[in-house]
Amino acid sequence: MNYKLEHIGIAVRDLEVSIKTYETLLNTKCFKRETVESEGVITAFFQTENTKIELLEAINENSLIHKFIQKKGEGIHHMAFEVKDIKTEMSRLAEEGYRLLNKEPKQGADQKLVCFIHPKDTSGVLLELCQELNS
Repeated sequence: MNYKLEHIGIAVRDLEVSIKTYETLLNTKCFKRETVESEGVITAFFQTENTKIELLEAINENSLIHKFIQKKGEGIHHMAFEVKDIKTEMSRLAEEGYRLLNKEPKQGADQKLVCFIHPKDTSGVLLELCQELNS
C-alpha cells in the first residue's frame, strides 16, 4: 500500500511566534487551530501544495511535546501518513514486528484517528498513521 504524506508535525515552544514565522515563510495563513487535551497540545495547521504542516505547543508539563522539547529542542517531531484503514495497517505492521505506541487508534487533531509507530523501529523518526474520522 502506498501512503500519502498527510502532514509534518513540528514541536514549538511558542505557538504564536511560530505561527507568525510560518505564515511569513509559507506566505499563507494558519487555517486551523485546535486543542487536543488528551495529548496535552495546541495545534496550528498550514496547508501547502502537497501536504500540511502542524505546529504543536505543549499545554502542560506532562505533554509528550513538552518532554520532547526539553530533551531535543524545537524541531520536527513526526511525519504523518494517511491510510484508508488504520486498524488493518496497525495489524499488518504489528505482525511485521513494528512497535505501535497505542493498541487502538485514538482521536487526534484535524478529525483524524491516529496511531504512532515507535521511532526505534523507523530509523529514529516518529511516524504517525492517520485516517479521516468519517472514512
